[in-house]
Amino acid sequence: VFAREPGRGNPLAVVLDAADLDGDTMQAIAAWLNLSETTFVLPPTQAGADCRVRIFTPRQELSFAGHPSVGTAHAVLEAGWARQHDHLLVMECAAGALPISIEGDGAERRIAVQAPPAEIGETELTLAVALAKALRATVRQTPSPRPVKVGPWWLVAELDDEDAVRALEPDMARVIELSRETDAVGIAAYARCESPGYAIVVRCFAPVDGIPEDPVTGSGNACIAAFLRANGLLPEGDASYRASQGREVGRDGSLDMTVTADGRTLIGGHAVTCIDGTIRL
Repeated sequence: VFAREPGRGNPLAVVLDAADLDGDTMQAIAAWLNLSETTFVLPPTQAGADCRVRIFTPRQELSFAGHPSVGTAHAVLEAGWARQHDHLLVMECAAGALPISIEGDGAERRIAVQAPPAEIGETELTLAVALAKALRATVRQTPSPRPVKVGPWWLVAELDDEDAVRALEPDMARVIELSRETDAVGIAAYARCESPGYAIVVRCFAPVDGIPEDPVTGSGNACIAAFLRANGLLPEGDASYRASQGREVGRDGSLDMTVTADGRTLIGGHAVTCIDGTIRL
């Protein structure tokens, strides 16, 4: 997901026809596959939804996540489990029924999911100090780091420049400790930049969930987008930009982020199928 060719972006397993699986079995499959997320497709329960999805990390179920939503939409369209209507697919998840826009077909298909409304927590000096220790890097005080929730909570912190983000070598034990203290899934670190092809560079660390570094993270990027808007760092009205993430773990990917004038956040990108098979239980 968030790539045009195999071996890049963020891997996702999508289990179709999962109506007969209970939550414990889904969690066991996700732990066995050991990807950052695995999704399970079920019939919808809400009127107007085209399909329902449950999202699991190796450790827990999530109410929403961006790359699983985009990747599951790709899989259900490709497999014929759901059909778009007027370039739209409505996917039900624990966070609600989310509209997913579809542009193009086949390898050129671009999918964008509307994230749940963001919740932005308060900033504290102690959080900035703890983040700096966990990341082993200087964290900017303007804008001050904050917890942001778009599905899961992420601790969002801006660094000085692209080189600082790409050079990060966090203290994973401190990241785990801080994540548990704040009930966050991890740290989303970013920097604004002027590199060709993208406007920000992002890295997301979630070792508390068994994911030391998540390659290309929809919910983390949605939290950063909400953080940028809340701090007046995006143009007024509709604002769009491209984010680069995953290069440091050999999974170079990109996300097209849009924050609308009325506060909606869209997470967009491409996806490609790498493996098609059957799980025997």
